[in-house]
Amino acid sequence: MPNPTPTPVRVPLVTEPMGIFGSLAAARRNILSIIPEIATRQPMVSGKTGKRWHMVMDPEALKRVLIEKLDDYPKSDVTKNLLRPAIGESLFVAEGAHWRWQRRAAAPVFSHRNVTNLGPIMSAAAQNATTRITSAMPRALNMYDEMVRATFEVISDVTFSGDQGFDRAAVHGAIDQYIAEAGRVSLLDMIGAPAWFPRPNRLFAGRAVKQMKSMADQAIESRKAAPAAKVPDLLDLLLAGEDPDTKRAMNTAELRDNLLAFIVAGHETTALTLSWALYLCAFDQTVQDRARSEAQSVLSGRTATAQDVASLPFTRMIIDEALRLYPPAALVSRTALKSDTLGGRAIRPGDTVILPIYALHRSHQLWPDPDSFNPDRFADRKQIQRFTYLPFGDGPRICIGASFAIQEAVIILATLLSRFHFTPVPGKQPDPVMILTLRPQGGVWLQAEHV
Repeated sequence: MPNPTPTPVRVPLVTEPMGIFGSLAAARRNILSIIPEIATRQPMVSGKTGKRWHMVMDPEALKRVLIEKLDDYPKSDVTKNLLRPAIGESLFVAEGAHWRWQRRAAAPVFSHRNVTNLGPIMSAAAQNATTRITSAMPRALNMYDEMVRATFEVISDVTFSGDQGFDRAAVHGAIDQYIAEAGRVSLLDMIGAPAWFPRPNRLFAGRAVKQMKSMADQAIESRKAAPAAKVPDLLDLLLAGEDPDTKRAMNTAELRDNLLAFIVAGHETTALTLSWALYLCAFDQTVQDRARSEAQSVLSGRTATAQDVASLPFTRMIIDEALRLYPPAALVSRTALKSDTLGGRAIRPGDTVILPIYALHRSHQLWPDPDSFNPDRFADRKQIQRFTYLPFGDGPRICIGASFAIQEAVIILATLLSRFHFTPVPGKQPDPVMILTLRPQGGVWLQAEHV
């Protein structure tokens, strides 16, 4: 089937000023729609919508924010207000010394050895996805739903491998409800109202979060009393973790907040990456055929494993390009604590510094033909200029689970492409919409056939 457009779907960016109420309405529908189109053609864009803001696409300025002046640019209050009710003062929210000790304690959890040891769980999820797709044929499938199911299977198994009493479906439902109800930016956020001022939608979502936290606390206390497992899972590794400098370990509340943060981030972002990668493979059949040839030659009919990842470079390149075009964390924001200069512009204390990763990855100054799908951009990753590609961030706060996510995505994508041929469903094109993450609104509807 010919593609309806020469480039994959993209977010229509702003070409005219919208004002505070127009910006609010647009942000509640899709936060990326407030990015001006000119941000894909300039190193910085500044303005005022309630508060002064600066969108930064300049690699040197991004380096300053993410590394050189890290403590002067903490996560914005808007970001913290969205995340704190669900994941407390975990790694994703904490700042300064409180963040540093948690990062040191958790870092060994995501060592290469530990991530590789979790590979069999990822392979099992890939096999289960294959079975579900086969059972549904010849019906079209929403591959976004399928990938969410697969990646939640992985994260729940690597988190609570031995806890049969843990209600995984309830946790999954609570996460979805929280994102749907609490993830939308409110006018109170945009005008800089204090965090203690109640946001009605977040109060509504709080009941599900309270239940989720209670279940996690029970699982942690139960595990503390259980005998050690032969292959430790994520919870075992966190329980054993300690700050090598201070020997401090996480208490139950800290364990729970980080565990829930890993559950939320660990399935949602990988599911999105896989969904967009499958959409792109269906969009470009030549790429799909090339990836299938690679996967079949490596796998010879079996399910991919962690040991296969290094032998699947083109599959990895598709994942990288999907993360460029549709980064899950497509826009992040910081609050300037001190006066500074970024890209030749004066930054005042209290200014919002926005890192629009979506615009950075589609910058005409940094990427040739930026809106096109071309996995070969990543044939030589050393040629990618640092701070032009930030799907996992960079610097000390780079995503701690990046290697986990890449391994999982390559295992599942290679397994599926080796066994199925995917084609788009006419009239069902995904719409890239960001609330907390960049989701394919309407789903990724594909037809699958055995190969």
